[in-house]
Amino acid sequence: MNLEYKIDGIFPTPVYITKLSRNYSTQEIKFVNKCKADVHKNEGNVITNDTHLLDKLPFKKLKKEILEHLKEYYKVICSYKDVEPYITQSWLNYTEPNQFHHMHEHPNSMVSGVLYIDADSKNDSIRFFNNYYKRIKPEIATWNVFNSESWSYPVMTKDLIIFPSSLTHRVDVKKGTNLRISLAFNSFIKGKLGDTKKITELFIK
Repeated sequence: MNLEYKIDGIFPTPVYITKLSRNYSTQEIKFVNKCKADVHKNEGNVITNDTHLLDKLPFKKLKKEILEHLKEYYKVICSYKDVEPYITQSWLNYTEPNQFHHMHEHPNSMVSGVLYIDADSKNDSIRFFNNYYKRIKPEIATWNVFNSESWSYPVMTKDLIIFPSSLTHRVDVKKGTNLRISLAFNSFIKGKLGDTKKITELFIK
């Protein structure tokens, strides 16, 4: 029997994937290497003590480019008339072979992202999780984006991935021999939210 039907994906989670259109400058790479001297242990890897790296002069151009992509992402998730996104925090992650990055979300942020300074698509990836509680769990014959509990994206140098800060994610145990380096960031919005007559107005500066 030939059944005619369609399946819509309503209320999807948008994951924005792009690539930096240029190579990293010598100044940027030197800054990345310098920052590795000032780190602390995270659960599974190490991260920089400074969590406002995109405000530093060596990353000035990089911040401008990331913001352009961030604005495009916000156009997808919300066409707010009187607000604009801004980066609240940014830091570097250094993950050596056999290290990992624990499962986590990014509280006090609306949208987060990761730019890969050094990554190998054969060995490096980022994994996202669907935390929706399932009362009934039959065995899955064929996995797809509708029934999967996690979804992994291979990543490589210059890849930029932007996603809702509430989306649970992790880095599996690092394979290969390269030092995986990523620049992560959080963001929020500023401006006018809501409506005066609906008594929902809020100004965020």
